[in-house]
Amino acid sequence: MKPNHTHYPEITAFITKDGSEIRELLHPTTHAVKAQSFAEARVPVGATTLLHRHRASEEIYHITEGTGRMHLGERSFDVGVGDSVLIAPGTPHNITNTGGVTLAILCACAPAYRDDDTVLL
Repeated sequence: MKPNHTHYPEITAFITKDGSEIRELLHPTTHAVKAQSFAEARVPVGATTLLHRHRASEEIYHITEGTGRMHLGERSFDVGVGDSVLIAPGTPHNITNTGGVTLAILCACAPAYRDDDTVLL
């Protein structure tokens, strides 16, 4: 039986195709969740994730630490703690850490995140 609970210190981080460090907090491959994934992304000071899009996944970013510059389609705008961003499937996007601390982002994806759904641009 897959768990429906995680403990943050026990989750191993990995680097995604866009270059961000990810911890899958809940994902169908490992947990009881069925139709979505929930992760934390961390972007180091001064770093920018690679421009990419997702073929199928709708993604929501929620900033929990730091500040950044979000590039979403034709728009660019500043984000900070408490801000949320909806990223529609097929929309090119990336984010730059513009602050002095690691940028931490909670990411919800439906359907669940898959590396092969990510297209680098």
